[in-house]
Amino acid sequence: MPEGDAVRRLATTLTDVFGGQSCQMSSPQGRFASSAALLDGWVMERVEAHGKHMFIGFVPPELSQGGSADIDHWIHIHLGLYGTWRFSGDETLRDHGHGVVERLAPEPERPGPEGAHKAERWNPGGHHEGGAWNPPEPIGQVRLRILTPYAVGDLSGPNRCEVISDVERQVALAKLGPDPLIPGARDDQEATEQFVQAVRSRKRAIGELMMDQSIVAGVGNIYRADILFLAGLSPMRTGNRIAASRVADLWRLTCDIMNRGLAAGRLDTMDPQEAPAEEIPGDAEASRWYVYHRTGRPCLRCGTPVAEKPMQGRRLFWCPSCQR
Repeated sequence: MPEGDAVRRLATTLTDVFGGQSCQMSSPQGRFASSAALLDGWVMERVEAHGKHMFIGFVPPELSQGGSADIDHWIHIHLGLYGTWRFSGDETLRDHGHGVVERLAPEPERPGPEGAHKAERWNPGGHHEGGAWNPPEPIGQVRLRILTPYAVGDLSGPNRCEVISDVERQVALAKLGPDPLIPGARDDQEATEQFVQAVRSRKRAIGELMMDQSIVAGVGNIYRADILFLAGLSPMRTGNRIAASRVADLWRLTCDIMNRGLAAGRLDTMDPQEAPAEEIPGDAEASRWYVYHRTGRPCLRCGTPVAEKPMQGRRLFWCPSCQR
């Protein structure tokens, strides 16, 4: 499942490629047909991301204000385990004022039981006929197709894809914890206190709480493992047994590590200064992650074999010595 940084990059790509344009909307699969018909020809006014949720706002062309118009029709998307965006475009796409479009979500280490996949693909495609670019045919079960004269975006397999009002969007956001990737979140006192209170008021393991989207939005299994390692916290320690100051530090660390991944364009948690100078045979992940997916391999700091066990149906990784 894509983590928050991948969803935020997707939001940026959608803005770059389709923002401010009148879009043809369709549902080749048919499951989103009535909603697509409602928004067909409307302008993509704004795209917002919060954690693993994306909200794409549309307005009628006559109401568009360059991204600042009031919006009451949003497409609420949650990719879940299998959702994927596929983008294709005219080779002259950049000549039409669009930004960088080849933002690819981080590629997981290998397919596995956690539903690892790419959330975004850029495939130059289509063909020119009579001077006009024609988009490629949909591949697979495409729930939503967004089309302009120069590009097409196909959404397949999402967990959620529905049109909601702005009131419904606010309700959905209210159910989510603070997002570490919102600009300024690291030093936002309200966000910090919200996170501290949510963690400290629960008797559940911090390894569970870090994956609870109502506690902190956007953290997935990779970030959970390595952030707790860097914080020196056992994933089995309960939230109510962690000092408020340590929870506040955990919030700031989460913001730092996730923003590093966002800037890098791939989900790497490793500080380049700590990365092994040379690749370790049989341990390629050692240059990307501290403990995630490194079961039985020596901890990069103390040499203790990295441990693994299931926690709420997900694979949990930690160092028994560094995270007593």
